[in-house]
This record gives sequence, structure tokens and C-alpha cells, in this order.
Amino acid sequence: MSHSFSKLWIHAIWATKNRTELIDYSIEKKIYNYIHDELIELGCPVRIINGMPDHLHVLFLLNPQKSISEVIRQAKGGSSHCINGENLIPEKFSWQKGYAAFAVSESQLDVVYNYIKNQKQHHLKKNGQQEFDEFVKLHGFENSIDLKT
Repeated sequence: MSHSFSKLWIHAIWATKNRTELIDYSIEKKIYNYIHDELIELGCPVRIINGMPDHLHVLFLLNPQKSISEVIRQAKGGSSHCINGENLIPEKFSWQKGYAAFAVSESQLDVVYNYIKNQKQHHLKKNGQQEFDEFVKLHGFENSIDLKT
């Protein structure tokens, strides 16, 4: 094959430090815009960003020249810098160290998109940690990492 082809959709999830509820309705769109802009600068088109006061979900297309860890580290770091630089919250803002990232097949894009779009309704039934634990179990990580840090 003389050309390289790559189309990797990523569903990423990360939380605020200690899962503190810092992202309220009045600033969430600004935060999502910071993350969106960081991802676009990295060559990662964004399909959707949404979340809750203590975590968020992002569905984006991975730039084949970048690693997932590099992209998420930049999105988290850049958004923290902007949040703190604009004093959007009264205390110092930071994200937890870790994240989760899952590949999404083309056939499941609409399902994942709608799942992320409907976060507020979804979380009427379960909290962010319960949701995260279900993702981890579904993907076979429950015994391999500590997700509470």
C-alpha cells in the first residue's frame, strides 16, 4: 500500500482533581471551548464535548501524528491554564492525573455521540464515579489501575 490511512475516533473521559464539582453551568461552555480549541490546534477534529460538574467526555478524531496521551495532556493542561488565567473559579483549578480513552468504531459514533450529549439526563441515575467504574469494567481494566487518584 503506497498511502497511509488512519481514522481513529476516541471517546476520552477525565475528571476534576478529587472529583470536586468545579464546572458549573455558568462556565462549562467556556471550558468546553478551551478544550475544543486545544484539540483543533493539535489536528484533532472534535465531534462533541459534554459533561458534569466533576468530569467530562470528549469524542474526537485522533491526529495520526500524535499519541493519545500527548493530545489529552495538552487538552487538560491548556484548559487548566485558561481556567486559572481567567479566574473562572475562586480556587485553583486542576484536572486529575489520569484519564480513560476508548476507540469508537464508525458504526458506534452516533451511539457514543448521543451518550455524551445526554450526560445530564444520564447522571440522574448514577454519579460520575459509578459511570467511570462501569466503563472500566466494560473494557476489562477493573483489576489493572487505580482510578480514584
